[in-house]
Amino acid sequence: MDRPPAFRLDATASGHPAGILDAAARAEERGMDRLVVAETAYDPFLQLARAADRTERIELATGIAVAFARTPMALAYQAWGLHAASGGRAVIGLGSQVKPHIEKRFGMPWDRPAARMREYVQAVRAIWHTWQTGERLRFRGEFYTHTVMTPVFSPDPIPAGVPRILLAGVGPLMTRTAGAVADGFLSHPFSSPAYLAEQVLPGLTEARAQAEAEGAPWTGRPFEIAGSVLTATGRTEEELAANRAGVRERLAFYASTPAYRPVLAQHGWEDLQERLHPLSVRGRWQEMAALIDDEVFDTFGVAGSVEDVAREIHRRYVGLVTRLSVSLPEDADPTLGLDVLQALRALD
Repeated sequence: MDRPPAFRLDATASGHPAGILDAAARAEERGMDRLVVAETAYDPFLQLARAADRTERIELATGIAVAFARTPMALAYQAWGLHAASGGRAVIGLGSQVKPHIEKRFGMPWDRPAARMREYVQAVRAIWHTWQTGERLRFRGEFYTHTVMTPVFSPDPIPAGVPRILLAGVGPLMTRTAGAVADGFLSHPFSSPAYLAEQVLPGLTEARAQAEAEGAPWTGRPFEIAGSVLTATGRTEEELAANRAGVRERLAFYASTPAYRPVLAQHGWEDLQERLHPLSVRGRWQEMAALIDDEVFDTFGVAGSVEDVAREIHRRYVGLVTRLSVSLPEDADPTLGLDVLQALRALD
């Protein structure tokens, strides 16, 4: 038998309506395992449903969809529709977002996010179970209640089974929640290998082991750990330099965010967040990027030629994660990401 690959490889796309069809077709043609679209300016479910009509094999994933912007019922319908439209290829990546966005952008409640997310995933699973089996819907929780589902509002069962749910997290409570109730964990790009190994994986694996011991039905499927690596590469020195600058700006933004302070604490760099956050409040982005020195850059990001970054990503993440994507600067040529992923595959 062929040896399984070190990683499954996930292409990413912006989800912009003008480019999603080409991005999906290109990712499938180049052998990627999954296409991942985040929820930023456009609805990822809508754009992935369009991509389903342009592709046949590749999995289609949200990475992430903002869970708390929707009720569990609303999310369940969107995910089920994508899963049905794609012939069972949907993978639902969820994240909590942060309190100001949930309350002030979406106008939805925010409290005890890890506990709420645990119940949210349980509610979605209960709804899907009703649609798949025809059993009565009886979900009553602390945050959500779903007890009405009549035939006219119940979608048809899906032969491929229910979608997988992956959960993003940074802190220990949300990380453990992912292990307890999800099919996989989505690592934030602002996560070093040391942070993953020492702060994330122990709690994640312990929570997953408990779910397996309790016989949770979804644990029959392998648990995924998806890594996303901040990557600067280029086909010319000029392109590489521009993408290095873009990654440095991303790092400064992430490091300025109080929620990500524990990641910096892993390396003894809490003071960096204290210097960056006041600058972010005043919008002094260029000054922020200048505070990201080479040691910080090389801890969280990878830069160099396509072949060099592929080798370094492989070295850092083999044995830590089961699948990988590369996170390029916003203005980078997206085909560079596919080049890196194909170079990674060649290392297997």
